[in-house]
Amino acid sequence: MANIRLKEIAHSYTGESDNPDDFALKRLDLTWRDGGAYALLGPSGCGKSTLLNIISGLLHPTRGEIHFNGENVTKLPTEQRNIAQIFQFPVIYDTMTVFENLAFPLKNRGRSSKEIEPRVVELAHMLGLDHELYTKAQHLTADLKQKISLGRGLIRQSVNAILFDEPLTVIDPQMKWELRSQLKHLHKQFGFTMIYVTHDQTEALTFADEVVVMYEGEIVQVGTPKDLFEKPAHTFVGYFIGSPGMNIIPCELKGNNAVVQGHEIALTSSYSRPTSSNIKLGIRPEHLSLASPNQEGMSVKILNVDDIGRYKIVKVAKDDAVFNVVMPEVSGMTGDMGSLIINTDFINIYVDEHRVTGEAL
Repeated sequence: MANIRLKEIAHSYTGESDNPDDFALKRLDLTWRDGGAYALLGPSGCGKSTLLNIISGLLHPTRGEIHFNGENVTKLPTEQRNIAQIFQFPVIYDTMTVFENLAFPLKNRGRSSKEIEPRVVELAHMLGLDHELYTKAQHLTADLKQKISLGRGLIRQSVNAILFDEPLTVIDPQMKWELRSQLKHLHKQFGFTMIYVTHDQTEALTFADEVVVMYEGEIVQVGTPKDLFEKPAHTFVGYFIGSPGMNIIPCELKGNNAVVQGHEIALTSSYSRPTSSNIKLGIRPEHLSLASPNQEGMSVKILNVDDIGRYKIVKVAKDDAVFNVVMPEVSGMTGDMGSLIINTDFINIYVDEHRVTGEAL
């Protein structure tokens, strides 16, 4: 396993340039500790796979260095970095049995049959492949083939890191949950350094100890799932994490109040007056509730109610400001107006899309 450090990494597919827009990856510095479980999370095209391929050696960065345990590996080819990479679509040999596929990475490195067989049997048991060990891979379903691909990445116990590039895309939802649980279990058992690329927030938040959120080639926040949910460092993180995402509403700051469409909301922190006019209030739908119009709160118009089963998502508006509200039930509401109740303990303030910290009152 390895401590991985990315030092001033940047990459342009068209080569060196003075134009920042030419870079798929903007300058970034990041360190992943030995034995950690990490996720790279973001929308398609944000630079996740580019970064993963730079770590593995499939791409050489335009700028910067990669260090494994203090050693500069930037110019080393993939085979000399001692990493395992698992791709979106299974990379296996259809004409080989499950056993032969799992054994191949060890056999290719000259390990003896005495060493290979117990390792393969142990890993097959962990992945639930016991009954398919001597079945040819071509006869298996997509999820079983991806299990083999995962097993091929996990079979070596001395790798510096295991890199996962959206490995569960072709798997059905229930199997995804089971495989994520197995990966967490394997990580705890073997202590591999694991880096998992995904655009699926559920995969990232359930797999990783720490999540790296990327947006337009940049890292906008690194944190625990709790950090990302409660204190998004950037409006994109607030919007991207959660279902529905955080309500991001333009506002003004007036003393210790936020003003939204003329309605003043008392804040629990005070903020110095920003020089920018790009000020926004962020609040999770879970921290809002809706009461009847005659109760104290922000008077809003009810636009729509979506029944998700376990809860309702109510869309309401205060003039041009639109909020999503998560509620267990709305049967007590009548008419098309309501009073929006805001839990001010969970308000975040953003200036130029970045979260600012106030002083507690």
